[in-house]
Amino acid sequence: MLWLYGIAGSFFIAGAAYRFKSLSLSGFAAAVVMGTLMFGLGNAAWYGTLIAFFVSSSLLSKFKKQRKAASEERYEKTDRRDAGQVLANGGLGLALCIANAVAPHDYWFAMFVGAMAAVTADTWATEVGGLGRGEPRSIRTGRRVPKGTSGAVSLPGTAASFAGGLFIGAAAAVLGGGELLPLAALGGLAGLAGSLADSLLGATVQAMYACRVCGEELERARHCGQPTALVRGSARMNNDAVNFVCSASGALAALLLAAIF
Repeated sequence: MLWLYGIAGSFFIAGAAYRFKSLSLSGFAAAVVMGTLMFGLGNAAWYGTLIAFFVSSSLLSKFKKQRKAASEERYEKTDRRDAGQVLANGGLGLALCIANAVAPHDYWFAMFVGAMAAVTADTWATEVGGLGRGEPRSIRTGRRVPKGTSGAVSLPGTAASFAGGLFIGAAAAVLGGGELLPLAALGGLAGLAGSLADSLLGATVQAMYACRVCGEELERARHCGQPTALVRGSARMNNDAVNFVCSASGALAALLLAAIF
């Protein structure tokens, strides 16, 4: 029955997301599998924290979408998540859930909260940063750069990343994962660490391309109907790879915090 509840719940939530264009068909399938496994192998804290990330990030991506349209043109992926995005954001969390089912330990859940806090923090930072009035700055050079530039940071975006991590930590605690203040603090700090790691990768090794037609620098391998030219980073370090490293950075930060405190 537990697995049936997991399938039904995941199918309902992922189906609603697909209907409202927050998931592609492949993203829908990946979300159902991930959610079912998380529910069956974990508990409400694991499953609910995953849903807290997904629902909050999906809703925020739709908020004032037209105002963020120009900056989103630079991104490799749209806000309609495909299977690659679902796995990049939640794959490590699922692996940690499986590890906990095989060899239970408190550190697994702490790392899970850190991983989910990081991808939530990164998403919140991107969505809120895109609404800011001024131009952000490159985390590498400190210079002003256009909105949507990989590796750009801003004060509103950084504040949003910390808030996103706090939200995930608090959600995990409320759902039964532990004490509220320690988990919220762990989520906030680990989320911020993961989000900053994502920005640093975006400014250094993430693949960036130049459009051969309009000259824009962006994450996409095609633009204006033509292949773009790689001008920086590695072609293998795409947005999904960066997001996975972001989640791993959050998990590592959470492990260090849990071990120290």
